[in-house]
Amino acid sequence: MDWFTDHKLPIGRWIAYLVDLLNTHAAGFFRFVSETLGGAIDWLSDLLLAINPFLLIVILAAITYAARRRLSVAIGTVLGLLLILNLGYWEATVQTLTMVIVATVVCLLIGVPIGIAASRRRWVYPTIQPVLDLMQTIPTFVYLIPTLILFGLGVVPGLISTVIFALPAPIRLTYLGLKGVPHELKEAGEAFGATRSQLLWRVELPAAMPSIMAGLTQCIMLSLSMVVIAALVGADGLGKPVVRALNTVNIAMGFEAGLAIVILAIILDRTLKLAEPKGR
Repeated sequence: MDWFTDHKLPIGRWIAYLVDLLNTHAAGFFRFVSETLGGAIDWLSDLLLAINPFLLIVILAAITYAARRRLSVAIGTVLGLLLILNLGYWEATVQTLTMVIVATVVCLLIGVPIGIAASRRRWVYPTIQPVLDLMQTIPTFVYLIPTLILFGLGVVPGLISTVIFALPAPIRLTYLGLKGVPHELKEAGEAFGATRSQLLWRVELPAAMPSIMAGLTQCIMLSLSMVVIAALVGADGLGKPVVRALNTVNIAMGFEAGLAIVILAIILDRTLKLAEPKGR
């Protein structure tokens, strides 16, 4: 037994060597990514914070109503955001919302094309499935370490870690949605002379849209669950008061910040349930 454990595979050292290699030879690339993503988050956050909070609440409620056509959801959005403003967590909430938006956009830009490719090529999904399982099951603190080394302290390592954690959702649900398109529907499109590209954009993607929207919602919820983790590496937002409350055993601050996260999650979830029948 001792002999076997004394001759363990140096997997950890291999990963550390790879990270050091990337940090040495690709520092310019990681600096570019960090500045680009960090700049996009700062720009969007500053833009939203420049708007009067009450006006922004009205705008968000209008977007919610336009998406769902339910007055109750719009009123709930207004009341929830007014409560956050009253508690003094408006700026942190906007910063969190910004990070979630950017992380979700990045996940969709990467995840949906991969999901489409996996549905078109039989070998793709069995190949990437173990990687997707690893991305969601490995403890988030483990890949916070290399992202912190590569991208430095700030919002970007938190964002990259969030993307790694949330990315499997749009990939899986895009793949499942496209694989679940009825064969008869595809045959009808082919009978009308649709090319593979037309079949994808005009038949398969519209039919798979409920599943893709579910992947979008899951991606947002998973991103919100990473808010506190991102705060540990310097990201602004609602995670900071939660971490501060944990360090100082401040029950009031922790509950209020946690409540703001819950309200934001509920608003985003209700707004994006576009595929749900209106009568329900």
